[in-house]
Amino acid sequence: MTRRVTVVSLLTALIAAMLAPPASAAPRYRNYVSLGDSFVSGPFIPLQRLDPLSCFKSTQNYPSVLAKRLGVASFTDISCGGAQTKDMAGVQSGIPGQSVPQFSALEADTDLVTISIGGNDIGFSDIILTCAGKSVLDPNGAPCKANYGDSLTQRVDATAAKVAAALAGIKQRSPKAKIVVVGYLRILPPSGGCWPIVPISRGDVPYLDNVQKQLNGMLGAQANAAGATFVNPYDISSGRDTCAAPWDKWVEGIIPTSLAFPVHPNAKSMAAVGEQVAAALAGTELTGV
Repeated sequence: MTRRVTVVSLLTALIAAMLAPPASAAPRYRNYVSLGDSFVSGPFIPLQRLDPLSCFKSTQNYPSVLAKRLGVASFTDISCGGAQTKDMAGVQSGIPGQSVPQFSALEADTDLVTISIGGNDIGFSDIILTCAGKSVLDPNGAPCKANYGDSLTQRVDATAAKVAAALAGIKQRSPKAKIVVVGYLRILPPSGGCWPIVPISRGDVPYLDNVQKQLNGMLGAQANAAGATFVNPYDISSGRDTCAAPWDKWVEGIIPTSLAFPVHPNAKSMAAVGEQVAAALAGTELTGV
């Protein structure tokens, strides 16, 4: 009798276990904070968030994609269009801007931080506008290179210490956090270009592309020096620059063909970068999308 009861009990327990829903695994990262500039926030990509509206943050930006992918318990996106390294520990006033430093989102129990920063420190927007203006009179030359010379390389070099300080600030405030530095998507093709659709002179296209390589290279070097992980979307965005077909491009041109700010990522690129960062956190490499 006892044996029969025991067998019945075991069968009952086995059936119950088979019918029970699987227990949900605890997320590997619980408290995720996103820091950075407009290549993080996603200006004009729907839907735009209101916290604050002046930062132009999208619900489809790569941090939002990553947070959903990882299933984190807590997600804070404090990225803001126009942000520079100084706005990590200081207040970014005006529009774009917000009333608190980005570091205010960091806590002692924050265990994942992503950051994309440095483009505005070298004057990304002004460079594009200046080079576009100079291309009108010399579309086949290199008037932008003649104007800037080696000064943009010097700007990148000068930004390195600022990025290093930002990463040190993250480590100080969130010492247990996994830090991921995310580079910038490819903006221009390696050569040629597509003037006047994207008004950058033919000779300036490789010049500016090389500056972007230098910027991403610097970010990678600073990430390695700080013991952080570096993820470089430039590597997966070949053929998806501002000169690509509307259905291929990940960075919009001067006149966007999808809902996004000019010369900024669109929703397709944000999804790809989110997956690339997730793959890096999982220890795998995403080589193409």
